[in-house]
Amino acid sequence: MTTETSPQSAPRSTTAGKAGIELTGLETIAESERKGRPSGLFWPWFAANVSVFGIAFGAYTLGFGISFWQALIVGVIGIVVSFLLVGIVSLAGKRGSAPTMVLSRTMFGVDGARVVSVLSWILTVGWETVLCVSAVYAVDATGGALFGKSATGNPVVELITLLVVAAIIVTLGVFGFTWIMRAQLIITIVTGVVTVIFLITVVPHIDLGAVAKLPAGSIGAVIGALVFMMTGFGLGWVNAGADYSRYLPRRSSGRAVVAWTTIGASLPVVVLFLFGLLLAGSSKSLSDAIGSYSLGPLVGLTPVWFILPFAIVVVLGLIAGAVMDIYSSGLALLAAGLRIPRPAAAAVDGVVMTLLSVYVIFFGGAFLGQFQGFLITLGVPIAVWCGIFIADVILRKRDLADAELYKRTGRYGSVRWLSIALLIVGTVVGWGLVTNTYAPWLAWQGYLFGPEHGAFREGWSGSNLGVLVALVIGFAGYLIGGRGSVARQENH
Repeated sequence: MTTETSPQSAPRSTTAGKAGIELTGLETIAESERKGRPSGLFWPWFAANVSVFGIAFGAYTLGFGISFWQALIVGVIGIVVSFLLVGIVSLAGKRGSAPTMVLSRTMFGVDGARVVSVLSWILTVGWETVLCVSAVYAVDATGGALFGKSATGNPVVELITLLVVAAIIVTLGVFGFTWIMRAQLIITIVTGVVTVIFLITVVPHIDLGAVAKLPAGSIGAVIGALVFMMTGFGLGWVNAGADYSRYLPRRSSGRAVVAWTTIGASLPVVVLFLFGLLLAGSSKSLSDAIGSYSLGPLVGLTPVWFILPFAIVVVLGLIAGAVMDIYSSGLALLAAGLRIPRPAAAAVDGVVMTLLSVYVIFFGGAFLGQFQGFLITLGVPIAVWCGIFIADVILRKRDLADAELYKRTGRYGSVRWLSIALLIVGTVVGWGLVTNTYAPWLAWQGYLFGPEHGAFREGWSGSNLGVLVALVIGFAGYLIGGRGSVARQENH
């Protein structure tokens, strides 16, 4: 597509190619191709989030040194609120019938939005890599549970597993929306049933007495856990929300779009997170194992006959999340300026994902530390963008001018400097209020916490307060400063 079009019409989606491959890239979805109901959003969001990450995050959250009840409260709040933000972004997809990064042009301008598109691409490629690597580790842990420790860590097996997992992810990403939605429906049903069975089998391993004895933590630790939950779940998906709602008819209920997205994404995570807290709180050794992302102990909790079904479901859940990421990362790559067909963009991302996965598995060292550092660092600018986007959705009362989303001389302009300024200020302030002890190369962050042994640093440096501050800067700054520009756009 070109960046300059007739003001009378926007670039419209094209029909599917051979074998049903989706050819639609950044184009506005034509009215004749808009289909489905908001309830259909439940399936992809459930499938993408019914993974062992929900259990693992139980151990991670207790690692902040807080009690079970503190962890449960901030965990549920962090999960639901962050996915509610995804639901609001999805509402914009129904209104605008275009990918998330294209809709960002109303706030950042046609060219200015390339900045956030690059950030979105890095985040989604990072997440799909994490999920792909996690699927390989899950298969490795399963081999150890079935055949003994000698069956783990075989580089040939790990490489073959990686190639198979990557091939599935890339294939679905290349085929696109319709195939992904069908696959996610199947994955939701299969993983939902098997996960319930798994949770029933691990109940005897829960020690409620040990869980109740976990000591309470400081307010700084509680906020740190809240931020970590938000960045680990909803804030990792906000930049993809509209990509899956853009095919809905514009007459669809906006409340239903928000509700089904939020419920579908939150439900599996809340349940798995609860069991993760109970398991991690019951056993220090199990908590340490899960916290270091060793799934062997988790697999070992299940009966022998259930190990293989459980492993298949674990891998399917991780693949489901990676598939949604690779689809959105391909769209973000196009929005950043790469002019190739959408299927080719997904394939390019697949190559990048595979190479990064090879590095992490065979050369990357400590996986969890790098992952946490990645989440917090990119979580700051994405939080600013999210605040701006949510404020724009609240301010905007009319449908977008489709054609001018692709026209730099139109009402949305080339670069909207308020949003760029908010992104820069929010990121600088946010990085100054987060600390990254997880990765040495991020030790420069946290420069606004003051002296090394000062009261503010000692009490709050572990809270990663900067993510919430960044979100507020983006939201409040645009809600106040962007009100006039939104009104002018709508009255153009």
